[in-house]
Amino acid sequence: MTHYSRYAVYYAPEPGPFAEFTAGWLGWDAAAGAVLDHPQVPGLPLPVAEITATPRKYGFHGTLKPPFRLTGSRAALEADLTALAATLAPAEMPGLALTRLGSFLALTPEGDTTGLARIAAQTVRALDHHRAPPGEDELARRRKANLSPAQEENLLRWGYPYVMDDFRFHLTLTGRLPRAQAEATMAALAPVLEPLAPRPFRMEALCLFGEDEAGRFHLLHRYALTG
Repeated sequence: MTHYSRYAVYYAPEPGPFAEFTAGWLGWDAAAGAVLDHPQVPGLPLPVAEITATPRKYGFHGTLKPPFRLTGSRAALEADLTALAATLAPAEMPGLALTRLGSFLALTPEGDTTGLARIAAQTVRALDHHRAPPGEDELARRRKANLSPAQEENLLRWGYPYVMDDFRFHLTLTGRLPRAQAEATMAALAPVLEPLAPRPFRMEALCLFGEDEAGRFHLLHRYALTG
């Protein structure tokens, strides 16, 4: 069995045209564990490989429980994920919008995200006993972002600043870009990506990901939400 240094619980799209395009856009198929050729998208200000270099290793995803080092066994984590998914109902929103979030682009959910936030919060809580606490180096790195008092509290309690009330679900598409390049990328990407994005958008499964020795994340298993 492959050794994974960290695990995470993400949303990842079901197989289909949307999953195929977004995996190719990043150049990494987390489900297949394969490097992919980038698609040709006219009008981009930079090569796709440069635009997507930062998010590539994670695969296309939306974070529910951020990456963590495991304290016990993978089997125990998987058993708790199975049990958790059986208690959670799917969440549905009208769709996904291509959005500029500060200096990067992402897809963000439209409409009421209460159900999605509830899934994320319960996932963080229910699985937290599997998470090893962050080291001092990681804490110092997180604090460089000038955390608010609530984010600092989250960091100490849950190992990550942007959970619970500070959770904002997004599907990252680019690394940091200057504003003009971000806007040019959005203009080029929108007509290609938006017809593929699911409408409605449904959160129907928890996806367990693992980080391999090269730092790339793999989709290990889907746990359908059946609560």
